[in-house]
Parts: sequence; structure tokens; C-alpha cells
Amino acid sequence: MFPETEAHEEGLLDVGDGNRVHYSVGGNPAGKPALYVHGGPGTGARPSARRVFDPEKYRTVLFDQRGCGRSFPHASDPAADMSVNTTAHLVADMERLREHLGIDRWLLYGGSWGSALILAYAEAHPERVSEIVIVSVTTTRRSEIAWLYEGAGAFFPEAHERFRAGAGGAATDGAAELVPAYARLMEDPDRSVREKAAADWCAWEDAVLSMEGMGTPYTDRVDDARLAFVRICAHYFAHGAWLEEGALIRDAHRLAGIPGVLIHGRRDMGGPLTTAWELARAWPDADLHVVERAGHLGGEETRALILSALARFAEK
Repeated sequence: MFPETEAHEEGLLDVGDGNRVHYSVGGNPAGKPALYVHGGPGTGARPSARRVFDPEKYRTVLFDQRGCGRSFPHASDPAADMSVNTTAHLVADMERLREHLGIDRWLLYGGSWGSALILAYAEAHPERVSEIVIVSVTTTRRSEIAWLYEGAGAFFPEAHERFRAGAGGAATDGAAELVPAYARLMEDPDRSVREKAAADWCAWEDAVLSMEGMGTPYTDRVDDARLAFVRICAHYFAHGAWLEEGALIRDAHRLAGIPGVLIHGRRDMGGPLTTAWELARAWPDADLHVVERAGHLGGEETRALILSALARFAEK
């Protein structure tokens, strides 16, 4: 990993609907443009994400998607209008940011939810994408959501029972009812109700990743950051991210000519390998690397593959 560097440019971009998206630019101002697309949805972009890019070769752009991080209005505020926070809005925000920064084409890097947003953007604007690097591949299909919030319960039945209880016992039809139940709780005017729902949601997310030995990254989120994260996640997943089922893999032919690297842990309990496998088969220009001992959060081998891909693409 490269040393952490300071941004030489940052600001709040007015993207309409009363939203302002925070962005920062670091590295070489004359370097190869690259955009980091964070996961969640709703985690925000950490400055440390810039450390996988060679600061002498890349001009790296980070941004906080609507409602999280340093963007506002913040989704922890009940008054924030979630109806204008959808996948289509985020794709339009990315394109507006590209134009604002005067970038012709950029490399896209990200993982988990970020991979779905990368694919949605790249399939809508393939002429604006030079290369793609994705880790922990997901396309946010309803089948994938059903696995994460219901199917994985077969491995963690005690934690899943608590997760279901947190939804008020109303969820009897799997994730199709469970996720919307949490989405409703996160809209409750009573902050204590929202805080409990957010804590229950994060406890489940951590349970799914518990075999990776990486601690409790979701529960460790505090206060407004946790509220925004869970509110945005439940909002997106209750609506299948407003994507036609399977559309991102179906339309992967639009990525023809864009070199891609897909990196996925075989032990990823949150997002089984099958999605990365199906995407690689539909996108001939993508190379799939399966990390045998890694899970959703990756590890040293995952990082090495990311660094290798970005080093190779930096020379183009």
C-alpha cells in the first residue's frame, strides 16, 4: 500500500434535488484519472482508499454517495428525502462529477455495493470508462439480497433469529418482508427506534462476516454514520436497487473493450462466488481471480491482486 496522501482539491458538488455530494482529488494532477466507488450503500469514502493508487501515476477521485459521509443532507436526518436517492441518481451524480472535474475517461475501482454501482455506471457510459477493478463482486440482484438477509441464516441461525426479532416479528416471508420491515423502522420519527433497528441490522451484518476474523466493522460504526448506513442500505435493498433482476449481468456486453479485473474470495459468506463467476462469463474482457482463503473483507492476497491490477493499468 502507498503512504496516505492529502487531497489537493475537494468540494461539495450540487447534484440537484437539494443534494450536495462531497468529493476529493489526490495524487498527481496530471496522472491517470481513477474513481473510487465505495460500498454499503452508505458507508462513505475513507481517505485510506487512496492508498492502493500510486500517487505519482494516478489522479484519484473519492466521493461520498448521496446521504452519507460528508455529503448532505445526511440520511441520519429523518428529513432527508430518500425518494431522490436511487441507483439512477448515483449514476447521474458520477457523470456530473466527471464533467465537473474535466475528465474524459476514468478507471473505476470499488467493491461490494460499489461493484454494482460501477457496473450500472459503466453500462450506461461505457465510453467514459478506461478500465475496471472490482473486489467482492455483487450486482444487488434480489436473489443476492435474499441470500444475504435470509439464506445465510442457515449458517448463523441464532444471529438470524435475533435479526428477525429486531424487525418486530412481522417478517415471515424471508428477505422479501424482512428488509422492507427494517426500511420502515429506519423511517420512524423516534430516534431510539431507528437506533435499535440500526444496531440489530449491523449485528447481523457482522455475524455473516464473523468467520473472517476481522472484528465487527459494521457494529463499530457509531451514531449518525450507523443510522445513515442502515437507512440507505435498507432503502436500496427493499427496492432491489431499482434494477431489473439480472440486468447488470445481462447487459455486461456493453462493457466490451473495457479491460476488467474481478477479485473475489471463495469464503465470502455475504456474497457467494457465483455472481463473480457469472459476470466473468458475460464479460469476456474481464479476468476473474478467486482468492481461496479470503472472504468478503479480503486480506493480503486480495490487496496484492488489487495493487497488481492498478499498477498494470497505470501504464496504459
